[in-house]
Parts: sequence; structure tokens; C-alpha cells
Amino acid sequence: MKRCFIFAAGTFFGLRERPGMPGDLVIAADAGYRVCQREHLTPDVILGDFDSMEAPDAGERVRRLPVEKDDTDTLAAVKLGLERGCTDFWIYGGTGGKRLDHTLANLQTLLYLRRRGARGFLYDNDFVWTVLENESLQVKKTVEWGLFSAFCLGDRAEGVDETGFQYPLRDAVLTPDFPLGVSNHILDPQAEITVRRGALAVGWELPPLEKRNT
Repeated sequence: MKRCFIFAAGTFFGLRERPGMPGDLVIAADAGYRVCQREHLTPDVILGDFDSMEAPDAGERVRRLPVEKDDTDTLAAVKLGLERGCTDFWIYGGTGGKRLDHTLANLQTLLYLRRRGARGFLYDNDFVWTVLENESLQVKKTVEWGLFSAFCLGDRAEGVDETGFQYPLRDAVLTPDFPLGVSNHILDPQAEITVRRGALAVGWELPPLEKRNT
């Protein structure tokens, strides 16, 4: 496992996992560099079109991207992490802010990662999102009565099971036009979500950082 930490320019809700293991790659995407400065982290790469801030004076660590491009700054950071052999991605600052469109883009980016053999975790306010496709995922209960939601990414997701939740599902079909999977609750110490055909964006509640760090 090689980890990539990406700091984007959205809302930063706190650091859940601090880089520092051998081989960790830290990428600041545009104004995500300000978070790195605040958290006393030195990014290996600072990339972006720098429409949110001036490019820092950081020599070869800076990669300037064109303003007119297909990739968001976050997706460009993800592609760089994949090129460098990363398999696990922690994305901070990828939600919130004033740009719902970037939040949606980053949820799609999680599917981009999964289809390339990697897994991404998108951190929100005491919540984390990831994507699964044609597979199962186990989720630990870390909050009593913790929230859990699952949304279809694509035309339909078939053979969906949710076990260990307040509202279990068995061989269900989730579609993008009806949010059946929103606002469930994790009951078992370890719940499981399965999708046999299709892709799901799933998110679950995390302990507040103040309590987690005590």
C-alpha cells in the first residue's frame, strides 16, 4: 500500500490521518497549499492553474496547469498519484466551499480511482466517502447510531445488500432518480455493503475530531 494525500481548495474540516509513513506522497492542489502550510506539512508537489492563489515560490515542486483543461486540479493530482504507484488516496478539501460542482466532480473522481485499482477517501465534515463497484465493503461503527448513505453512480446498481444497518437491504436495486439509500444508521460493530453489478458512492459518519483526539 502506497498512500497519497491530496489537499484541495474546498473546505478543510481537520486532518484525520497525518502523512509521515515511508513512501507517502503529499500533493497540494492549488489553494490546498494553504492547508498544508497551516498543518505544517511540506507537499512533494504543488500543482494547479493557480486561479485560487498565486503560485508559491517552491522551485521544482510547483507544476503549473493550464486554465483551459479537462481535468480539475484534484483529478490532476489523482492522476499524478497513480503515476507514482499510489493505491490509497486521502482527499481533504474536496467538499464544501462555494462549489457544489467540485464536490460532485470529486465523487466521480473516487470512481475514476476505483476503476484503476485504487481506492480514494473523500473527507467531509465528520463524514467520509468512498466508491465501490461490483464488490463488498465492510464499515466499522465508530459513532453510536452513526449515519450511512449509499447513492447509485450510473444507470442502476443491482444486487445491493446492506447488513448490520437499521434499514437492511437484500438484493435491492438502487437508481439515480430515487435516493433510497440515504440516511441509514450503522447498528453492528461492523456493517457490510455489497453491490453485485454497478457502482455506489457510500459515506458514513466519523467521530468528531475533538473527541477522537482526546
